[in-house]
Amino acid sequence: MDLASDRKAVDIVMLRTTEVTTMADYFVIGTGRSDRQLQALANGIIDELRDEGIRPLGVEGKGAARWVLLDYGAVIVHLFAPEEREYYGLERLWSHAAQVVRLV
Repeated sequence: MDLASDRKAVDIVMLRTTEVTTMADYFVIGTGRSDRQLQALANGIIDELRDEGIRPLGVEGKGAARWVLLDYGAVIVHLFAPEEREYYGLERLWSHAAQVVRLV
């Protein structure tokens, strides 16, 4: 979450999804204010974690940059443009997951 916050992502939430899906233990969801910022957020997170020896299992949406998904196995990072975050409503979809922390 700090990686996203340091790069000026807004409305960051971490959901503990362990009890509701086998897909991942945590979802981190954040919003960027522009396509360019979403690209910078995704690239920054990937670069910082790579420097620590952690590589994503998969990356989706980086080219379109309206919803970028970074799959780190136990943690999946979702970075959205504001309109897409509202439209897809992951917090509503995963409402049974415990909210661990929220940074507004």
